[in-house]
Amino acid sequence: MPDIHPDMTVLDLISRFRETERVIKSYDQQAGECICCNCLFDSLIQVADKYGLDRDELMSRIKGAAAKNAFSA
Repeated sequence: MPDIHPDMTVLDLISRFRETERVIKSYDQQAGECICCNCLFDSLIQVADKYGLDRDELMSRIKGAAAKNAFSA
């Protein structure tokens, strides 16, 4: 399983695990803005709290995307 933790910034996450960008972008409509554009230097916890996202769901989806890519490589 990839080493992903809630204190990672969006920038760190996407730069290390490019495939997670799609997961982050999937929350843009709920957030009402582009999360990657406006929260690049925020941690995943900060993003979840700012937009009222379920932390566990967010982390699960992000880890799943990163792991799926790691296993297919």
